[in-house]
Amino acid sequence: MSTTTAEPDTEDILSEAEFRSRLRELPPSAKLVAKVLESDAPLSQGQLAEESLLPDRTVRYALNRLEESDLVGSRYSFKDARKQVYFLNT
Repeated sequence: MSTTTAEPDTEDILSEAEFRSRLRELPPSAKLVAKVLESDAPLSQGQLAEESLLPDRTVRYALNRLEESDLVGSRYSFKDARKQVYFLNT
């Protein structure tokens, strides 16, 4: 899990074609979480569960899969340093 204090560097950002290629191989829950982040990032795990209507456990699994594929990055929330917020690497 990449935990940074700022948005990703340009070297971490994927091209649209590479992003879609990696996303195509992931389960539907990961695709839904990515779609929610596409329109409303950065979000915490709880906010993602609320927006996607998926259970917390499923969102956690989806985020792990997205992070393994380097499609999502995370940082500590500025509002609550105990929480992490997630964003797409596009």
